[in-house]
Amino acid sequence: MSAQPVPTGRLTTHVLDTARGRPAEGLVIELMRVEGHEHHLIKTVRTNHDGRVDSPLLSGFDLAKGIYELRFHAGDYLRSTGAELPDPAFLDVIPIRFGIADTAAHYHVPLLISPYSYSTYRGS
Repeated sequence: MSAQPVPTGRLTTHVLDTARGRPAEGLVIELMRVEGHEHHLIKTVRTNHDGRVDSPLLSGFDLAKGIYELRFHAGDYLRSTGAELPDPAFLDVIPIRFGIADTAAHYHVPLLISPYSYSTYRGS
């Protein structure tokens, strides 16, 4: 019997602060698996000096088909930079829900943020 090959897919993210023109260092991100109306916390991470996390959010056998959500704690991050935000802030926790269909693929979910806008896309 041969060993099952380790899947090569992975999930990564990158956060850029477009108002300041630099990576968003220290931003908290929660990764959730969504099953119906239930959300299951998989992990909580914090971005490094380059606005990335130090390792893939999911990879190998941990990357399974399904619906996921990344929750970016932008309000806390923006306040930590000294940004003047109203109370309550226009953007606080930014949820991005997406599907993983191919466990051999690289899913990269970048986020561009400022106090009043954000954008995302499937990166590479």
